[in-house]
Amino acid sequence: MDQIEAARPASGGRAADWVVSQIEDDILSGVLENGTPLPAERELMERFKTSRTVVREAITTLSSRGLIDAKPRFRPVVRKPGFDTALSSVGSIVKLLLAETRGVKTLYESRVFVERALVRDAARAATRKDIDDLREALAANQNSISDSEEFYRTDTAFHGVLYRVPRNPIFPAVHEAYTSWLAPHWERMPRSPERNRVNFMSHKAIFDAIVERDADAAEEALETHLKAAWEYVRVTFELEE
Repeated sequence: MDQIEAARPASGGRAADWVVSQIEDDILSGVLENGTPLPAERELMERFKTSRTVVREAITTLSSRGLIDAKPRFRPVVRKPGFDTALSSVGSIVKLLLAETRGVKTLYESRVFVERALVRDAARAATRKDIDDLREALAANQNSISDSEEFYRTDTAFHGVLYRVPRNPIFPAVHEAYTSWLAPHWERMPRSPERNRVNFMSHKAIFDAIVERDADAAEEALETHLKAAWEYVRVTFELEE
């Protein structure tokens, strides 16, 4: 108890922020294990000698940071943060940036930069399992050409395989973030089987270059694909070049 009192914020500090920092430390240190329920509100009130209002404010903040899953009428559950949590926590800021002039273009350019490196890496280091995963994703993409909604899903999945090849947990989280941030624009795009077929052929060119272990050709195919895709987006939404 003396330690809790000593750790209390200086006069003028927000009590909820202090409670958040204590619970956050418990989650990161493993005192509160991933997937376990957060202590009941009354227990937290007694531990921190504070009101129910402060505890609920702290829980709301922890939920917004992705550190707990909070649902109505259920006790919040601890969610130990990963790279996906870190990226999702900046999602609201990114959405604001996307509303600015060149916002979508800037984000898209960063995606091109990342994927250029990924296809080069895949051409050099993709395992047999990676190639099989790409082949399966490509087949699913081809089979959905006539169904634009399903084609969009399989298009995203094909690119997602590329982000998994390096075996680095940051990249799949980055792919998920790109998909989430750009989805509001991509989902409004007019689609057609003809346009889907063009994109499928671009995916096939990327795949073929990776299978041939030709990093330069893979990068060129990726750049051609994404530049053409951007031009279609730019014209559709009358965005600047």
